[in-house]
Amino acid sequence: MLSQQQLPLSEYSSLYDIVDPRDSDIRRINNLIDFSCVYQELVKKYCPDNGRTAESPIRMFKYLLLKTIYDISDVDVVERSRYDMSFKYFLDMTPEEGVINPSSLCKFRRLRLKDTDLMNLLIKKTVEIAIEKGIITSKTIIVDSTHTKARSNPYSPVEILKLRSKQLRKALYAMDDNIKETLPAKNEDDDLVHELDYTKDLLNHITSDSCLSEVPAVKQRLNMLKETLADIEDHYTTSKDTDARVGHKTEDTSFFGYKTHIAMSDERIITAATVTSGEKGDGPQLEELVEQSRKNGMEVDTVVGDTAYSGCKNLKLAEDEERGFRLVSKLHPSISSGFRKSEDNFDYNKDAGMFVCPAGHMAIRKVIMGKNRNWNQSMTYFFDVDKCKTCSRRNGCYKDGAKSKTYSVPIKKGEHKRQLEFQKTQEFKEIARQRYKIEAKNSELKQVYGYDKALSYGLDCMQMQGAMTIFAVNIKRILRLS
Repeated sequence: MLSQQQLPLSEYSSLYDIVDPRDSDIRRINNLIDFSCVYQELVKKYCPDNGRTAESPIRMFKYLLLKTIYDISDVDVVERSRYDMSFKYFLDMTPEEGVINPSSLCKFRRLRLKDTDLMNLLIKKTVEIAIEKGIITSKTIIVDSTHTKARSNPYSPVEILKLRSKQLRKALYAMDDNIKETLPAKNEDDDLVHELDYTKDLLNHITSDSCLSEVPAVKQRLNMLKETLADIEDHYTTSKDTDARVGHKTEDTSFFGYKTHIAMSDERIITAATVTSGEKGDGPQLEELVEQSRKNGMEVDTVVGDTAYSGCKNLKLAEDEERGFRLVSKLHPSISSGFRKSEDNFDYNKDAGMFVCPAGHMAIRKVIMGKNRNWNQSMTYFFDVDKCKTCSRRNGCYKDGAKSKTYSVPIKKGEHKRQLEFQKTQEFKEIARQRYKIEAKNSELKQVYGYDKALSYGLDCMQMQGAMTIFAVNIKRILRLS
């Protein structure tokens, strides 16, 4: 059951004016944002007339916002709310009021925030505030994507257990090399059950010796192994992130996780965002980013992006009479997918300089084919045939017995010609210089707000994390400019 949140009264409320400055960021955020939109969005998630009275969804949301702003855990944000007067004021608590149990935040995320369009709701709210305060005045958006590594460990359970056990043994050998004779025999196969049994035997052997287990170097590695063992026992069949995929930052480096595609105004306010799995290309997200930015109240007449956004579809969209815009994106000669059907399109990965097939496999090399003329040449990409032979999507894509699998695209088309002419102008070059701003924003998301690592498993949780992080980033930016 949910009741409307009422401001609590207390004889100690005057303490806030003494210990919490009126110009503190927390107070300014509280005065800037009307959080009633959160209540209106989540009220349908609660039963109106049954059960005990629940914590206010606004207060629970504020807990999560504080967690994001300060990049701390659920336990730490609740503990700090117990004694930090600025936190208590932001949460609309009286100085003497108690705090929630940290596990309530986990329940709130899973039960109340699930199946809500939290991302667009929060971004739209901040964009409206920025426009109302006259912060957003430009009609230009800058687009890019940033990657976030999945929470799931890139090692298999057996590999990570072997690694942690090895680190613990090294710490023991550094103390006494003769201790090797007393330790349990190492597991030599890759069976998970056998490795779990060996790990437990090793832990029991070391913890039984109180003198040995209290040595700082050993204790550190011992705790790490215990934590790894507990995580695997609890999650090794359920914690595998089925939504995360392998993406590529360069031809030789990859990551396992997600991509957040971002549109940002020239004033560095994020106006739209979408979260996808890591293998998705940047270019196909442009249309949604532009449309969502417009729905959120942003006027868009210019879009700035890198070469990933200069595909044929985006060039045609930019020339559309109703939805068009000026696309400032350097042309890549091999970004077009030609006249193939949409379901056969391969995505271009601008970081690696290669195409990625619908199954997520990246080309291994590329060769220019055709006549030695600018308008008749094509770029041909070669894929690993061994992967194609066992691919689940090989029907209609790979011919049985073929020695190679290629994907060719024309280097230049009509849209490319027009874009190339625009690319040579001084106007294009001046506008393109603004693209550095979104690189700085991506760095801020990761370095300040911990967006380089997913906090939970699944695409829904990643979208929730992205919504809270972008909301916090936009609020801080608005405070700085207002």
